[in-house]
Amino acid sequence: MIGVPAERCFLTVHAHPDDEASKGPGTVARYHAEGVHTVLVCCTDGAEGEILNPALDTPEVRADIAGVRRRELDAATAVIGYDEVVLLGYRDSGMAGSEANSHADCFAAAPLEEATERLVAVIRRTRPQVMVIYGDDQSGYPHPDHLRVHDAGLAAFRAAGDPTRFAGAGEPYQPAKLYYTVHSAARFRAIHDKFEELGLESPFDADWRARWDKMPDEVATAVVDIAGHTSVRRDALLAHATQVDPNSQFWFGLPPEVMESIQPHDDYRLALVGDPDGSVREPDRDRAVEDDLFAGVGEASAP
Repeated sequence: MIGVPAERCFLTVHAHPDDEASKGPGTVARYHAEGVHTVLVCCTDGAEGEILNPALDTPEVRADIAGVRRRELDAATAVIGYDEVVLLGYRDSGMAGSEANSHADCFAAAPLEEATERLVAVIRRTRPQVMVIYGDDQSGYPHPDHLRVHDAGLAAFRAAGDPTRFAGAGEPYQPAKLYYTVHSAARFRAIHDKFEELGLESPFDADWRARWDKMPDEVATAVVDIAGHTSVRRDALLAHATQVDPNSQFWFGLPPEVMESIQPHDDYRLALVGDPDGSVREPDRDRAVEDDLFAGVGEASAP
């Protein structure tokens, strides 16, 4: 029997410095404010990130891009409210087909078993009840590191409570719930429509809008209210000063109060449920939509 720890813990796994700022930061801020221990696993150093802020595109910054991005990560996670940041230790793999994909230390080239064991060690040490990774359909942005986050995160959730796996990675511990982040095409359309409604130039051109037709309109199984924490996303993105142009229409073209009103919640899909005996199963697909990722955790009947 693998007991539930007394302290609530929330673990998110992201590919690069800045991903934690664009995917679910309001949820992390909310749970941190409620006393939940919040942990970020950042899998790569972001060494292949483009410098998108012209003011910082200098030889000095380019020469130390991994170091700069680590400092930006520290600033962003302080804004969001992460209690702990774990670096998984891999190099940024760059986009598919790039020279960086062949680098010996890159995340995409690492053996899946190795990356899984590193994540299992974090899970067993921090003992989260809830884990968040990326979803199984990433056709909209098939970055090698994002794909690997899904594969390694899924494998680690399944292995963490299994005493026959990774004996050197700590005492077995099974998280209760694994969620995928959800970014539906409907949200992008709502932002585009708001630009047009206000008479502003939308950053979503015809090519962008054509992509939405290929994106799944995922149905969220959990909708987390982030009222009072909606500004965290903007502030955390701005902390990644090399990666985000403060004049970007995409990120900041709408007034903050308007942008925050479009979706004052974060959406998730429950992917797997872990039981106290270390077994893992598919969730009941007929369950009601949750408003709390910790719903049912610790109750006599599994979620």
